[in-house]
Amino acid sequence: MHTLFTSNEHANHVFRDLGSDLMVQANQHLIIDHGEAMLLDPGGHKVYAQIFGAIANLVPLRNLKHVFFSHQDPDIVAAANGWLMVTDAEAHISGLWTRFVTHFGVDRLVADRMLAIPDEGTKLKLGETELLVIPAHFLHSAANFQVYDPVSKILYTGDLGASLTVDNAEAADMDAHVEAMRPFHERIMGGAKVTAAWAAMARQLDIEIIAPQHGAAIRGKESVTRFIDWIDGLACGPDLLKGFSLPR
Repeated sequence: MHTLFTSNEHANHVFRDLGSDLMVQANQHLIIDHGEAMLLDPGGHKVYAQIFGAIANLVPLRNLKHVFFSHQDPDIVAAANGWLMVTDAEAHISGLWTRFVTHFGVDRLVADRMLAIPDEGTKLKLGETELLVIPAHFLHSAANFQVYDPVSKILYTGDLGASLTVDNAEAADMDAHVEAMRPFHERIMGGAKVTAAWAAMARQLDIEIIAPQHGAAIRGKESVTRFIDWIDGLACGPDLLKGFSLPR
């Protein structure tokens, strides 16, 4: 576990090393405010027992109020049924994906706690804090959301800002980190129109840390600004497509 922020009744933790074997590295994030907890992008079945135990050491599981799914990928939602069956938490995901997630075995008994996030985003109460759930569609999922915590000033960005080849908990050299992020972003993000739209929205927030679902967090206003400037209008995805051809 790595702690990104802690102050009085508020803490932000990340679990980085629970995966194994051939699994892509993924971060599971936990926000705690005044004894209530929110789990972000909790992962699949192979990390479920480990993250379950890790949370129980930090806060009573009855105080897990929210489980957030930024989008529909299996490294995020595959264990959704487990979390809903053993806690009273509400799960939050785009309404576009609620019926797709049921293919991972979400039981009818708990399906009413799988709540649809509207396209424009929403706010969630956690303890004495109001978290922002903000749209980040096509970055990379067609229906994708991020979470902003105004206490720690952390923006949880899902796949945006991911660095699949970086082992550090936090980025040390932003020039090198940008190059580590570049191949993933150029392949998987939805184009310059959406990267520019996201950057314009992000500049309205007071961000100290960008915390992605894969790889290292980006800490400090200078580094955060460097990331936003880089992503602003980044040519990626369909921008780089030169057309298709039939296999020879």
